[in-house]
Amino acid sequence: MTNDMTNGELRTVADSTFWIAALTGGTAVLASWVTSRGNTRAARIQADTAARAQQSERRRESRRTAYLDLIEHAHQNVEVYWEVSAAQRTADAERRAAALAELVERELDQYGKLRRRVRVVELEGPPAAATAANALQNATGPFHRALRDMRSDAPADPDAVRRFEAAYRPFWAALTDFVDAARDALREE
Repeated sequence: MTNDMTNGELRTVADSTFWIAALTGGTAVLASWVTSRGNTRAARIQADTAARAQQSERRRESRRTAYLDLIEHAHQNVEVYWEVSAAQRTADAERRAAALAELVERELDQYGKLRRRVRVVELEGPPAAATAANALQNATGPFHRALRDMRSDAPADPDAVRRFEAAYRPFWAALTDFVDAARDALREE
């Protein structure tokens, strides 16, 4: 057996080798391109997922801050209401009138601050927390109306003190409802 190949046979082998090399090279380039596209897509998905998670965490922290701020301020309102209750028990009518006049101003200031905090909760959402925040704000109305009647220049409404004291329970219930709504909103994040 001889290893002598003819020119035609060599050309056929060379052509076959060329086509095999070209096919192998083309397959490698195609595989590299497919892998690159897959890696690019995976990286994009990973980046999008990370961005959504970060955005969700920022929203959760923003809501949490707004909720805590409203809860803290509601407790500051109650401190003013307690001072009103204490002032009302003062035996000296002149001192009681002066204390109530000062407390009306503080109560109005506290209400304005509470209202701004409720607006932030409305902005942050979700709707259930915003609704509960509005109910909490509305629960301050009976305090205000009773306090106004307690310090009026006209003969004081004898029922005003009772209405003021009766406003605590609905206010605490509204605050509890808000805390529950806020907690649920943060858990759903």
